[in-house]
Amino acid sequence: MSHAAPTVSIARLPEGRGCVNDVATLALDIPLFPVERLMSLESLATARRDSLVRVGWAAVFLKAYAIVAREMPSLRSWLAGHLHHRIATCSQSVATLAVNRSDDGDRLFFARIARPDELPLPTLQASIDRFVREPVDKVFKRQSQIERVPGWLRRAILRWNMRSAGPKRATRIGTFSLSTLAGFSAMNRFHPTICTTSLSYGPLDDDGRCLVTVIADHRVLDGAAVAKALARLEAVLTGEITAELRTARPAPAEVAA
Repeated sequence: MSHAAPTVSIARLPEGRGCVNDVATLALDIPLFPVERLMSLESLATARRDSLVRVGWAAVFLKAYAIVAREMPSLRSWLAGHLHHRIATCSQSVATLAVNRSDDGDRLFFARIARPDELPLPTLQASIDRFVREPVDKVFKRQSQIERVPGWLRRAILRWNMRSAGPKRATRIGTFSLSTLAGFSAMNRFHPTICTTSLSYGPLDDDGRCLVTVIADHRVLDGAAVAKALARLEAVLTGEITAELRTARPAPAEVAA
């Protein structure tokens, strides 16, 4: 009986993988660690279900975490400097949201949303919808352009931005990120990130509980600080976020649509 030797096909890197690979590669140099909390969010889930406005879980968590970051400057900080390390802190939160687009095969994009803690939930949701639905070349124009740059140069630029103490660092990378697979009934509890903290959450169980994870940079934060942030996050979710959902009304643009 003859056994044919296996064959190997070689293809170029799929379109859109460049920037994702850069983040995954540079994240290897960061001492990341996860901290988790099982949250009781049944009252929040009920308020979201009964709300007059459709608000997704991503918008809920983005706003709540940004509120916590407003109270805890360390969640808006990062390690800066190339030769001498310093701690840089941004005056506001800029969220980086991982968005999966399946227009032409699954592709991952990174959306930036400034000051999510100051946005009404319907407005924040409308912003997320824009990144999910509008043409990729329009809402992710910069990322599409950077994909055409040689990999070594892309990573050099990204590494420089990561260590910068300037305000553009926050707008280009974000002060925190959010990545979740809850919509696929799955959990990505330890994903690569180049932000100081990255938030993730899983699907709710039958008792209204949700496992929430914060991945943190150990050079900036210790576990106790992250645990306190998670406890405060649960309080914000079940407090002011739940209250806002109960009184939320459609944004003017949504009414017009």
